[in-house]
Amino acid sequence: MTATRIRAVSRRGRISPLLVVWLTAVWVALWGTLTVANVLTGIVVAVLLSGLLPLSSGRGRLAFRPWGLARFVVMFVGDLVMSSLRVAWQALWPGRLPRSSVVGVESATRSDVLLTLTVLALNVMPGSIVIEIRQGRPTTLFIHALGADTPASVAAARRAVVRLEARVVAAFGTRAERGVSAADPGGGS
Repeated sequence: MTATRIRAVSRRGRISPLLVVWLTAVWVALWGTLTVANVLTGIVVAVLLSGLLPLSSGRGRLAFRPWGLARFVVMFVGDLVMSSLRVAWQALWPGRLPRSSVVGVESATRSDVLLTLTVLALNVMPGSIVIEIRQGRPTTLFIHALGADTPASVAAARRAVVRLEARVVAAFGTRAERGVSAADPGGGS
């Protein structure tokens, strides 16, 4: 990368000082010792990575909403406990194998970052895992849902995904994304 290219990228705002500091801290942590050489090489690596692999500017923005985040955390912990208990109950139920379904849910958000946060939250939840993401208009998540063996339980699994995505958008979405999420609650087929 030439000096001209680095200046051009920096002028467009692609090299974020906060990102350079974060990447440098990760670099130093990976080496395990805080030395001048590690900090300087970390800065060089961070600037090169930021210049060579710039983050997308439009679809990767997050807004931080403290009340939305607090609600997300409280509800997520509650969902985590309930789904853990549900999976434990199904695993311990004598003589009955739990049934499951693959459920398709249309995503209301167009943000890759919000979609990633939603998928991460779903994959942490016991009893569900995202097995496919079909990009398009709309993006569709296919979730393997344990215990979803009746039309009512499939609908409940779909509603749970829509509610989780709405909480992610409420915690981290921009004003426009929150408006889209409220106008199109998802649900899919």
